[in-house]
Amino acid sequence: MVQSMSHSGGESERQAQKPAAEYVRMSTDHQKYSTANQAQAIREYAARHGFRIEKTYEDSGKSGLNLDDREALKQLIDDVQNGAADFSTILVYDISRWGRFQDADEGAYYEHLCKRAGISVRYCAEQFENDGSPVSTIVKGVKRAMAGEYSRELSVKVFAGQRRLIELGYRQGGPAGFGLRRQLIDQNGIAKAELVRGEHKSIQTDRIVLIPGPAQEIETIRFIYEAFVAQGKSEREIADGLNAKGVTTDLGRAWTRATVHQILINEKYIGNNVWNRCSCKLKGPRVYNPRERWIRRDQAFESIVDEETFRSAQTIIAERCKRYSNEELLDVLRGLLEQHGYLSGIIIDELEVGPSSSAYRTRFGSLLRAYELIGFSPERDYRYIEINRALRRMYPDFIAATVRGIGDIGGSVRQDTETDLLTVNGEFTASLCLVRSQETVAGSYRWKVRFDAGLRPDITVAIRMNQMNSAVLDYYLLPRFEMETDMAALAEDNGLALDAYRFDSLDMLFELAARSQLLEVSYGLGSMH
Repeated sequence: MVQSMSHSGGESERQAQKPAAEYVRMSTDHQKYSTANQAQAIREYAARHGFRIEKTYEDSGKSGLNLDDREALKQLIDDVQNGAADFSTILVYDISRWGRFQDADEGAYYEHLCKRAGISVRYCAEQFENDGSPVSTIVKGVKRAMAGEYSRELSVKVFAGQRRLIELGYRQGGPAGFGLRRQLIDQNGIAKAELVRGEHKSIQTDRIVLIPGPAQEIETIRFIYEAFVAQGKSEREIADGLNAKGVTTDLGRAWTRATVHQILINEKYIGNNVWNRCSCKLKGPRVYNPRERWIRRDQAFESIVDEETFRSAQTIIAERCKRYSNEELLDVLRGLLEQHGYLSGIIIDELEVGPSSSAYRTRFGSLLRAYELIGFSPERDYRYIEINRALRRMYPDFIAATVRGIGDIGGSVRQDTETDLLTVNGEFTASLCLVRSQETVAGSYRWKVRFDAGLRPDITVAIRMNQMNSAVLDYYLLPRFEMETDMAALAEDNGLALDAYRFDSLDMLFELAARSQLLEVSYGLGSMH
């Protein structure tokens, strides 16, 4: 809704103040975002900056994902475009209240419509001023993306809660499957009722566990394992036998090789609670996760098949897979070494087709032993020294290339000969640092970025080297006022808070330089009129 605001005070004081409108929005996410709290913060901001609020545009109980049901924001945009706005500034609590648009450009578009009409948008609770400067531009883009990622962050929290329930032995989602049933229990673990297919719990504190199903289905499960392990029958032969007897699956369908195979590999038949084998987050594609990402609780339920029989079935299945000889395994390593010049567990596991690093550990006792057999020695301490020497040799070339790139777009840059601090167009400063890759004991990689507290550049350009430290992996453009510590430890995946500043080239830095140059020219032209 749109509300007109009345103000008291002397006429002279009102004339000295600049007219503004406030936009407030609340969905159901958190009390601190109530419209009353937003309005209070906005009014305090207005008082500090000399604004008087003429109108309030309020969307209560509305999601920020799109514009569909947000009548107040629609009205605000209409007033701006139709010349009906009697204010020069729009005050919003923060970027997320303007919207959690899944496409960050949509939020920017609505702000652009206001700016084109001569009306600015100010975000009262943000740390930056929305003044169009290069640094604020990149931060605002990141903040828009982060606002749009609210659903992703919520998904992470939900995942953590589900993980905890799995580890406590409770079932999370999906049908029980053939031979099993879902049992509802209360918060004290007392059984309440057996849930039929499609039925869900109605009390939040209730939980669900798996229990053995009807005797006939249990007998079928045990028959499948007996036929496969003791009689040596294939999944196809077992499926044909069940179909000949008129036995159907839990969905009332005929058995296939695949449905029998799923019975043989699912740990729930030995009572293990396993979750997150595959995932589909935020309506994205279905992803099958590696085993180390599975969430599990062993012996959570009553088993139908004994563990020895189950393990025997897994051994038979594994033996059918292609087995590599020792020499074949070592040949794969030699090829990887020739291709990359260095070996690690990650390099091995990145092979789309081939043995995993665990295969080498199993066969040779350790990766280092396998390395020795092909004459490769990591020599990490010596590599550290050589890598640092190589990076120091490369650094002047990166500085020169950056200066040249800014010059190519018509910008000006001044380089401090002692510190290499770059001052771009006299408007913002940038410092470049080459960040080497370091492999942890667990086989993952880290990049440690140290911020120069003495120079305090507006932007630190962290140039990350690849895992081999032989070439550039990517670039992080890190604004000073977003970095609260003297060092940032980057991983391969850092989440949106940091990865939103990641780029594949220095083009974004050059665009910032070009933008600041255009602003400088426009200010100069404005002063001539």
